[in-house]
Amino acid sequence: MDTQHWRSTIAAAQAGDRQALDELVEGWLPLVYNIVGRALNGHADVDDVVQETMLRAVDNLGSLRDPDSFRSWLVAIAMRQIRDRARRRTPQRLSDDERALPHDAADFAELTVLRLQLEGQRREVAEAVRWLDDEDRQLLSLWWLEVAGELTRRELAAAVGISRQHAAVRVQRMKERLETSRGIVRALDGACPDLRELTGRWNGRPDSVWRKRLARHIRGCGYCGDTRESVVPAERLLVGIALVPIPVGFTLSLAFGGKTAVAATAAGTSVGWSAKVLSALTKPAVAMTAGATIVAGGAYVVVQTPDDPPPRAAVSPTASPAGPTASSPAAPPTRSASPSPSPSASPTKKAEAYGSVVDAVDRAPDPTAKPAALPRRPETGVTSTGGAHATMNHRGDSVTLSGKGYVLVRWQISPQYRAGGLVMPSWTGLKGKLFHVASGGGRRMDDPFSTTDTTATGMGNATTGYAVLPSGTQQMWQNEYFYVDGSVTLTVNERGADYGLNVFPTTWDKVEEDVLSGPPEGARRYGLVRDTGDDDTPVPQYVTRATPADPATVPQRSRV
Repeated sequence: MDTQHWRSTIAAAQAGDRQALDELVEGWLPLVYNIVGRALNGHADVDDVVQETMLRAVDNLGSLRDPDSFRSWLVAIAMRQIRDRARRRTPQRLSDDERALPHDAADFAELTVLRLQLEGQRREVAEAVRWLDDEDRQLLSLWWLEVAGELTRRELAAAVGISRQHAAVRVQRMKERLETSRGIVRALDGACPDLRELTGRWNGRPDSVWRKRLARHIRGCGYCGDTRESVVPAERLLVGIALVPIPVGFTLSLAFGGKTAVAATAAGTSVGWSAKVLSALTKPAVAMTAGATIVAGGAYVVVQTPDDPPPRAAVSPTASPAGPTASSPAAPPTRSASPSPSPSASPTKKAEAYGSVVDAVDRAPDPTAKPAALPRRPETGVTSTGGAHATMNHRGDSVTLSGKGYVLVRWQISPQYRAGGLVMPSWTGLKGKLFHVASGGGRRMDDPFSTTDTTATGMGNATTGYAVLPSGTQQMWQNEYFYVDGSVTLTVNERGADYGLNVFPTTWDKVEEDVLSGPPEGARRYGLVRDTGDDDTPVPQYVTRATPADPATVPQRSRV
């Protein structure tokens, strides 16, 4: 988080700057959504609680004395709304709500697994959350973000309304119950015949009664209690994990009127902070009338990957280094671990002065090979026009990054919505220097994913089709890290395959933590360090100092 940027934005919003208020709400909505969504496990009330939290924050922003305490103040508001909701719900209504939920409805645990591509023990942790009681789940919603680097322990304690010492005790007890729940998830995935007989009367909905029954069985069962792999502590699995994006279908009802709203015009549309709350996250939104509802229309689901999926259709890549056309046919990607592009399509990395260093298509490193040491470059902070978490999901979405420091670009590819040729994002208007320093996230997007579908990759599968890279383009990892020394604009040029980017200013410590997370931590592979510490470090492909009218025309071979 760029503290200085948000301090000035909050001050401007308090002074009545409408644009600053828009940016504030857009930047912090994902954090609130993750806290409320995980605490309520995706219940239908999530929309209402998120809305009420944001409205109360805006209405009371003038009472905030210290801009540096905005995050803890906002989180405390969210937790109060969650607790108020719990107090308003009677036991009868709780029972009715449970019966009203569709049996196959996606809860927040499922959304977390799908949208963040979790697998192995990370997936196990997400699914174990279902087995926690409401109070534990509320605390976990904060602790999850603390471990992920989004909150501090002081902010967690303040949000719950207890001391840090008491918070430590509460968190430890919650973690013990979370580990018990992880054991249940593992056991249910197993093949114990006694457990199968025990669960014959279970309706499939996790609750405290069945948690105790299953935990008792596991403690006394040699089969279920036999852990064949070392269990990684949950806090190590969640380090650096991203926020769950606002999902398709998420709605936020807006009541116009009052000091923070703008009245609807005769044409039936309205512009103001409320109309822009989801603009960066949910384009395209439905047209609004007074008291309208914005509907999230973005695609955020990410799928993962096995090598060499069988072809869906036989094609020959025809894309030029300048970028593919939107009509490129869908086909499985050739494995980038053994590329064979032509010399003109695959520029090589040359150790020359900055301005001509271009990253080549590389081979996938051994999953167990630890990365080289990451050189530490000077950091004074990076300011992003997209705020702390910029989500870019549609053609033309862009973010300008300025300053000196590290930036994370997280890929989300959605061939289930639209497969075919992928038109790469581009970096334009570069002033200063830009380096491609590392790759992480625990996987390349062409790594294996599913144990049941041998065709599934992060680029697609045989059923949905694949996102196809232009010939000679570097295979992206889940997380790509860059170092900015100056300013540059990153633009999504989505015209073929469906994809989106999440862009986060980050730090050297976070980059190193990510690339050093490997198979022992539940990742598929260790990260890759590209930075040499000097000007011969690779620059990304599709970067230019020019500012073309159409960023998609930036050639693959970088001109800097």
